[in-house]
Amino acid sequence: MKHEFSAGGIVIKIINKTTYILLAQHSQHHGWVFPKGLIGDEVENESREEAAVREVEEETGVEAKITAQLSPTKYQYQYNSEERCKTVFYFIMEYISENNKKKDDEMENIEWIDFNEVKNKLTYPSDKKVWDEARQIIKKDSSDGHS
Repeated sequence: MKHEFSAGGIVIKIINKTTYILLAQHSQHHGWVFPKGLIGDEVENESREEAAVREVEEETGVEAKITAQLSPTKYQYQYNSEERCKTVFYFIMEYISENNKKKDDEMENIEWIDFNEVKNKLTYPSDKKVWDEARQIIKKDSSDGHS
């Protein structure tokens, strides 16, 4: 079984005291996910943090900075009849800016989803699990009434 290591981000944007979370819809499987990608596929000796920031920007055009690290999540999937085990290192990130011209084609849609609707929009159990952890951290750190 092949092992893969990815990194990604749960990006927070606050508008008028309302918290929004960045979700992306994948072009191939059409599932709604947090943006992520392989560590070191573009840069040799890339750190998890560097990969997470890079992948969020590549897939969504959103520049963000890391504010917290989450527990790694693991899942298995099949690719061309090969079983793969993926470990994903997610980080909570704070929105800086957005430039749609920087976005690649891996994601067909990106949306800012209301904090309270994120779990309903996510497609996969592994993303829902990491969201449960992130949600608790964001609630604790935020003063926008989600407590």
